[in-house]
Amino acid sequence: MLNRVILIGRLTRDPELKYTPSGVAITNFTLAVDRPYTNDRGDREADFIPVIVWRQLAEICAEYLKKGRLTAVEGRIQVRNYENAEGKRVYVTEVIADNVRFLESNRQESGQSEGRNRDPFSDDGKPIDINDDDLPF
Repeated sequence: MLNRVILIGRLTRDPELKYTPSGVAITNFTLAVDRPYTNDRGDREADFIPVIVWRQLAEICAEYLKKGRLTAVEGRIQVRNYENAEGKRVYVTEVIADNVRFLESNRQESGQSEGRNRDPFSDDGKPIDINDDDLPF
């Protein structure tokens, strides 16, 4: 049997870090993952998938991930249930992540760029200084 999922999407809000009574870190966030098609009006739809991360990775995610950040999550799907205050059985489906990749750097997120990652066209129409030796022809 196999229970494995890989998702790439954007965080819908900042991660929430908590600790269990025994001191184990747990972070949860929701990942918005685009569907591969558009609806009848031509709009792209998304699924909003809850993600749970444990221990040291939970602390790292809470520190570095922010709302809107493009992120890859690898883990397993878990379905749990409980009885709510009205006595109804509630089912919750979530991803328990064991690997999280930050697909955008903080620099990209904040709009800053330096060195070799600098956008040469960021001057918005101003002339670009190009040496004749740089041209291939």
